[in-house]
Amino acid sequence: MTKTPVPRPRASRSDGEATRARILAVAGERFAASGFADTTNKDIAADAEVDLASINYHFRDRAGLYQAVLIEAHRRIADLQDIERIVGGDRPAEDRLRELIRFLLGGRSGQPQWPMIVLGREIIAPGPHLSVLQSEEVLPKLRAVLPIIGEITGIPLDDPALLRCLPCIAAPCVAFMLLGRSGTPAADLMRANSPDDLVEHLFRYAMGGLAAVGQDFHRKK
Repeated sequence: MTKTPVPRPRASRSDGEATRARILAVAGERFAASGFADTTNKDIAADAEVDLASINYHFRDRAGLYQAVLIEAHRRIADLQDIERIVGGDRPAEDRLRELIRFLLGGRSGQPQWPMIVLGREIIAPGPHLSVLQSEEVLPKLRAVLPIIGEITGIPLDDPALLRCLPCIAAPCVAFMLLGRSGTPAADLMRANSPDDLVEHLFRYAMGGLAAVGQDFHRKK
């Protein structure tokens, strides 16, 4: 009598999610170390201990994987829920800005370095994949932060001048984070500053710029 073959159990959804997360983490480390151009799916599959079909299943291709890594990196550094928690409430806008700067400098405790390195590479040399990151991660977070800047400067939310203020806050934080992790003599000098001193310095720097921009905006009206 012929036995009916017993079907192999399908991988559970949690197994698939774990595999996807492992591929993302390994790809992030690889892209941080070598960049997009010099990292192959074969390298990532070997390090993640998966086959190439798994990468194609979860991410379609290498470009899809890289875009997913950019999005994951941005979420690890500053998740939208974290941003909304910080900027929400009825505290003075200045206090919320100071807390936002503290968060941007510190990010989530205990996280690996690859998210900041990958994003830093993409910011310094933007590629075609940056548009996905902007639409899915950056723009929603910008919309969450703009009201604080509007309160401080008095510039309406729909005025382009307000959007120009954002790099004055975010760019110095990114620069300090990248420099502080660079392993250079400058990084040693950066680490000589206490976190509180660094936050206060960047807060005053941002407030000075925002005050000047606000005054100039209203003077021209």
